[in-house]
Amino acid sequence: MIIDAWTQHISPTPPGVNPQGENVFRNYGMLDVFHHGTDVARMVEAMDRHGVRVALMAGDNEAVARAQRAHPGRIFGQYHASPTDIMRAVRELEHYVRDCGFVALRIEPFLWRKAPTDRAYYALYAKAAELDVAFQAQVGHTGPLFPSETGRPTYIDEVALDFPELRIVCGHIGWPWTEEMIAVAWKHKNVWIDTSAHVPRHYPPAFVHFLRTFGKDKVCFATDYPLLRWDRVLPEVDALELDPDVKRRFLHDNAARAFKLAS
Repeated sequence: MIIDAWTQHISPTPPGVNPQGENVFRNYGMLDVFHHGTDVARMVEAMDRHGVRVALMAGDNEAVARAQRAHPGRIFGQYHASPTDIMRAVRELEHYVRDCGFVALRIEPFLWRKAPTDRAYYALYAKAAELDVAFQAQVGHTGPLFPSETGRPTYIDEVALDFPELRIVCGHIGWPWTEEMIAVAWKHKNVWIDTSAHVPRHYPPAFVHFLRTFGKDKVCFATDYPLLRWDRVLPEVDALELDPDVKRRFLHDNAARAFKLAS
């Protein structure tokens, strides 16, 4: 059984409206998805074909809530936060967790040009810890046309120190600062790494070693669907030839623990 720890609900976006986001979809050869949006029914059909039991999804919060209601037990929402109105965001996080069953807070700091240590986020971290849901962050360089500095893993080190009760999942393997990301995850029992937006054949050697050995409880499988599809990524996971126990932890157990999902 597979849990995909990072998928996106893409809202239809006409050409030229969001050139920053358009850039990354162009680089992945997925402009049609960016313009037409995520087809959730087709996504769940693809999950069935490839043995993906659960997908964690963020995007437009109401659209994600509808997707979760339509596919209970298969799609779990993550509240996509805007820190521009902090108290509104805190109240919305509580609403989506308590009333809609969302399982995480997701923040992409580059969108706001604020590092994860910025005070704008701290009320959200505190509320997520109080609600006992995970915080998932984009870590690493940015595919969209924004500065990448907010993605340095060292910022997560500080957040983990300030919020030891907050479960933190760091997306995109922290690349190109992957070894820094490994050091932070190894240091903190409440920090995990997910593999969204990176295909296994391009994982850095240090990351593969971490996954196989002292980080076998620290890495969660993720694709960033629809940017990466399971028919491409899962055969490459097989090609890593992981030990069965390590593979089970990677594809399921670690995410189930990080996001407190029932088995």
